[in-house]
Amino acid sequence: MIPGAPDRTRMSDDCIFCSIVAGDIPARTVYETDDVLAFLDANPLARGHTLVIPKSHARHVGDLGSELASAVFDAVAELTPRIQEAVDADAANVGINDGEAAGQEIPHVHAHVVPRFEGDGGSPIHAVAGRRPDLSDEELDAVADEIADATGA
Repeated sequence: MIPGAPDRTRMSDDCIFCSIVAGDIPARTVYETDDVLAFLDANPLARGHTLVIPKSHARHVGDLGSELASAVFDAVAELTPRIQEAVDADAANVGINDGEAAGQEIPHVHAHVVPRFEGDGGSPIHAVAGRRPDLSDEELDAVADEIADATGA
């Protein structure tokens, strides 16, 4: 492998984000490490809307190993205040759509950093889930137990 060239063995042939990592599709890159790439969203929700992706292909958050997940979130944590400063934003929404039902359009993990501006008409992240369920304390306890059991906590 050529030093500095993308490792194509960790990419998907039919993934637009893998094609961006490989250099086959241009992007407005704003940040890059050995494991992570960040670029402006081609269909931004706001000025400075940035996508942060792992360079190796992972369809869902759960497909990331702990080191790669840390690298992606470290980049998000580093970039968010810098993006806000660069575009003079008042705040930012940070989110990941994990799966088609959640609105994931590209099947490659990506975090959105969406700068927010006072009076921009946007909504908080809570608005993405639709109607809130009316759960009793017993139901919340049961859900907490189910998740704890699934995580081994």
